[in-house]
Amino acid sequence: MELKDKIVVITGGSKGLGKAMASCFLKNGAKVEVCSRDESEFLNLENGILGIKADVTKENELQSLAEKVVAQFGKIDIWINNAGIWLPRTIAEDFDMEKVRIMFDVNVFGTINGARVALRFIKKQGFGSIINIISDSAFVARPMSSMYAASKWAVNGFTKSIREANKNIKIISVYPGGMKTEIFGDKKPENYDSFMEPEFVANKIVENLKKETPEEELIIRR
Repeated sequence: MELKDKIVVITGGSKGLGKAMASCFLKNGAKVEVCSRDESEFLNLENGILGIKADVTKENELQSLAEKVVAQFGKIDIWINNAGIWLPRTIAEDFDMEKVRIMFDVNVFGTINGARVALRFIKKQGFGSIINIISDSAFVARPMSSMYAASKWAVNGFTKSIREANKNIKIISVYPGGMKTEIFGDKKPENYDSFMEPEFVANKIVENLKKETPEEELIIRR
């Protein structure tokens, strides 16, 4: 795919992998819109990247985001569901279930909301691609990480299902390993120093999309 002048929407695109992807797409000539719940994060965006406030857990806000992008640019070529949160590792019975529900609301329902909105617009305009940023936790069993893994397994199943139901739409799953991003807060894993830089992962995602036949399930590991 030629990325010049493509319109790209990235949820959770104001930091971490989302921010790195936005920069990479911009370098390839795309026009990029990112969303975040916190408008103050837009102050750190690279020149040329536009920010719109939207909460992925609220489908109506993502619908409004898509409408604004289409009103400004006339289309959406690539929609990337990237927003996600993580919980520090512990045994299953010790997780704070209220925090788990919040995580599922972002990781699972946020992705579902974004995909539903994107599918409606893509079907209406007759073209477009969806990329769901998942995690290799969707198929790797990691002890003490049952709740995060469960959210990613759910997104993986959802993505595979909508791909089967929409064979005429390019729907790509991305499964990165550990990355050096803000998702961990001050609870970084012990092996954090060996994790991948988000810019490395972003470049792999963009280079895959530029292929004549992109991989539908892209695994990225250090």
